[in-house]
Amino acid sequence: MSGVNPVYALQFGVNISGRGGDATTVVKDATALTIAIDGQVQEWYPLDSEGWVRRLMTAKGITITMGGKRNEGDPGNDYVAGLAFKNGQDCNSVFSVIFPDGAKLTFDCVINVTGLGGESTAVNELSWTVMSDGKPEYTEGSD
Repeated sequence: MSGVNPVYALQFGVNISGRGGDATTVVKDATALTIAIDGQVQEWYPLDSEGWVRRLMTAKGITITMGGKRNEGDPGNDYVAGLAFKNGQDCNSVFSVIFPDGAKLTFDCVINVTGLGGESTAVNELSWTVMSDGKPEYTEGSD
């Protein structure tokens, strides 16, 4: 697939068994997926550059912000919602995103549930962030 694509063309999955295993379970009724690449840049001002800054990217992290609706009975949705009041290793999982061109991003992660509930007449919210834990695997797509 080439050209401009809608966000719904992204495929994503979470491992509902935690850290070991396959990240293929979709969280039903997710309505938003935003990928942020958090770069750590070190800066220095050497004497020989006459006051101009030098920079080097020294680290990276990925944070994916997810939004959606609570869908009780869906395995992926129940898994994420069930992490709301857990801590430590219980919040570890694996996450994957497959892009429209076939590129795939997979990484160990920590899932942080950030929102439940909502307005009195709204559908129950489920919002969470997926934060990378270690180096991801990225394979190029076909385009």
